[in-house]
Amino acid sequence: MGSSVAASAKGSLGEAYNYSVVRQFAFMTVVWGVVGMLVGVIIAAQLAWPALNFDIPYLTYSRLRPLHTNAVIFAFGGCALFATSYYIVQRTCQARLFAGPLAAFTFWGWQLIIVLAAVTLPLGITTGKEYAELEWPIDLLIAVVWVSYAIVFFGTIMKRKTPHIYVANWFFGAFILTVALLHIVNSAEIPVTLTKSYSAYAGVQDAMIQWWYGHNAVGFFLTAGFLGMMYYFIPKQAERPVYSYRLSIVHFWALIFTYMWAGPHHLHYTALPDWAQSLGMVFSLILLAPSWGGMINGIMTLSGAWHKLRNDPILKFLIVSLSFYGMSTFEGPMMSIKTVNALSHYTDWTVGHVHSGALGWVGLVSMGSIYYLMPRLWGRAQMYSPRLVEVHFWVATIGIVLYIAAMWIAGVMQGLMWRATNADGTLTYAFIESIKATYPYYVIRFLGGVLYLSGVLIMLYNCVMTIRAGKPEDAAIPAVAVAHA
Repeated sequence: MGSSVAASAKGSLGEAYNYSVVRQFAFMTVVWGVVGMLVGVIIAAQLAWPALNFDIPYLTYSRLRPLHTNAVIFAFGGCALFATSYYIVQRTCQARLFAGPLAAFTFWGWQLIIVLAAVTLPLGITTGKEYAELEWPIDLLIAVVWVSYAIVFFGTIMKRKTPHIYVANWFFGAFILTVALLHIVNSAEIPVTLTKSYSAYAGVQDAMIQWWYGHNAVGFFLTAGFLGMMYYFIPKQAERPVYSYRLSIVHFWALIFTYMWAGPHHLHYTALPDWAQSLGMVFSLILLAPSWGGMINGIMTLSGAWHKLRNDPILKFLIVSLSFYGMSTFEGPMMSIKTVNALSHYTDWTVGHVHSGALGWVGLVSMGSIYYLMPRLWGRAQMYSPRLVEVHFWVATIGIVLYIAAMWIAGVMQGLMWRATNADGTLTYAFIESIKATYPYYVIRFLGGVLYLSGVLIMLYNCVMTIRAGKPEDAAIPAVAVAHA
């Protein structure tokens, strides 16, 4: 790991790390977290009480749902990835960010993309591709910002003072390169007007490329990048070295290779050739091994430091996120098995699975990482209220459990009702009966979402008060490179 030297740059004649862009992304992570979770709660309420769209087209579920997914994945998750990768690459390379003005451009460019998404999606301007709904002018801007991000990140690694590239940077690097490839290939489209385009692909080929993109957006944007966070912040917060550095390298290569082939499991029982469906299923099952290897590596880093979990809420966020990561990466391969998928596909079980990963893994590890960063970026010994960090952890965890348990039960029930037949072969239940039976679970899902949103609001308050009580501070870069632990 990088040196634990955290000397203040104040009064130092040496070069300081560039924390200004880290501070900007870290704060906007929390702001966009509130926005994204709020929209999620609104659409969860609409599923239970449909009249809440008030017959306003911009507030319908179909318009707000892509706004929610883009806000939580690319605004909240994206800002968290930018903040943490810029911090970690500097600390582990003991070098100031390469091309500072370009780093500043990535911040303002990314915020512009988010605002454009927030305007166009409620207006119904969309490509209709899941997680890739934004139209071609915004796609071009995303590509420009992303290439700039790659230049800053890899440029910093090139100018490092340390001979070793720490494993977190391997994960961040793979995430940056792969997301660029995914975005450019899947977003190939033929513009018709400024706000309308058609995909360059057709039919089942379009679906295949979309879910090659869609699943690897999960695999690289929502997994590899956040594993980079895990491999830095858990050892730092626990004050223990990574349990097995060798396992972390095996974890990296196995995960990077295997994830690329799992996308077809989204297209079971469709027009996709059967061999491609089976290939997706097999690689999804193989994926269990590297995923659990990484989870075990993170959790075992606490060996000899388990007692710290009692009194350290930030460590609770980080370790419990790994528990959800392990659960989600067991559930995903299981759901990719065709016979299981026959029950789960198109049901709320899939929604429960996605959110156990999104709220439990991505959300908690991001929040733990931001709680780690905030005091250090604003020259404080700790967060304004460690007690509120603890409250946030429990509120969020209870919210996640309510949400995913409700969706699991609803999903299995839906699958069983849809396939139930009478002795004469007719369907036992009308579709509307499954909707009616699902209603109580939609209310529970809404309550779970309200709890999770409440936690993010607590976090926003705590972060604002921490910023008000501190002042921006950049740590000094050690004059002589310190060997990695």
